Amino acid sequence: MTETRNERPPRRDADGRLATFPDLAGVALAGLVTGLVVLLVIEGLMSLARLSEFGDASGWLALILPAWLFTEEFRAAGFGAYRVVVAILGAGSGVAAGMTLAGLASGPFPSLVSGAIGALTLTVVYCLVWFYGLRWLSHRAG
Repeated sequence: MTETRNERPPRRDADGRLATFPDLAGVALAGLVTGLVVLLVIEGLMSLARLSEFGDASGWLALILPAWLFTEEFRAAGFGAYRVVVAILGAGSGVAAGMTLAGLASGPFPSLVSGAIGALTLTVVYCLVWFYGLRWLSHRAG
């Protein structure tokens, strides 16, 4: 795994994947925060126009940019069954953990907040499983 020279983070390896876990998590969380800010602005405008109550939108919509990043990481991982296995495991465990925390938060919080908690959990869990699982399985597969 050769790292390409880049003056600014995020650093990428020769295949185009993000080279370190902090780079992957940082870019994914930056995308999540950007999605949440856009969602909050849209929710604010909708509530000012009296089209809906503030907080009625699903916070899960903030996953659009992290999902795009994960798709690009999947594409850059090259061919091999190991990337499919890791993507399925990451998505399954991320959705399970995210839905669990979103369900626990749905009682006291509106759907915007509980969905954002679920989206944050899914993003972190998927980053962990994808980064470390992909490297472990690719070394095991040869």
